[in-house]
Amino acid sequence: MHILIVNKTRFVCSVVAAALQDEPDMQVVGYATNVPEAIEKANTCDIMAIDVHMPDDGALDLTKKVADLFPQVRVLITGVEEKPEIILSYIEAGAAGYVLEAVDVEQLVENIRAVDENKALASPEMVRAFMARLSSLSRLCADIDSLTELLEELTPREKEVLDLLRDGKSNQDIADDLCIEVGTVKNHVHNILKKLDVDSRHEAAALYERTANGTDEDSYRETI
Repeated sequence: MHILIVNKTRFVCSVVAAALQDEPDMQVVGYATNVPEAIEKANTCDIMAIDVHMPDDGALDLTKKVADLFPQVRVLITGVEEKPEIILSYIEAGAAGYVLEAVDVEQLVENIRAVDENKALASPEMVRAFMARLSSLSRLCADIDSLTELLEELTPREKEVLDLLRDGKSNQDIADDLCIEVGTVKNHVHNILKKLDVDSRHEAAALYERTANGTDEDSYRETI
């Protein structure tokens, strides 16, 4: 396997390369000390080992770019703390694996091989975090499906009104935009609240926004 090492200092890159040089199935093909250099060299590797301490969230940014531009390259995040919220952010960005900050060379090699074989090495704590996240996403998807069904019950005009409610517009603003009477707007809002089973226009707008976005980032992170 061909490995590109990404770290903000070349000295650390060379140390990691030296640690891997005796592994017969591994070849370090180069170093990169910043995101543009790593992107430029991405086609030379099978695995990109990215240090989590790249400046300006460079590791997360690079992980996303590699996942988008070079899907054949597997990203291994190195030096990360065992904090579920941090590790999950990299996994969501496209990382195939991670190496904790307190590992030795033997564990580093084990994790590289696991990534190469499309396997995942994780502690029991992280497995629990992954399961909690999957469960939360499953519930969110069910909620979104339910909300979508409710929205389908709205008439085309009610959907137009709801869209303007989401923009924070008043009844008068909506009436002006749609060239209808304010009383008609009030009737539409009443029907929308009834069909969506909410108590206020703000709740209706929030539900519509949540459906449009697909997921609620804060809600599932609270489960971790």
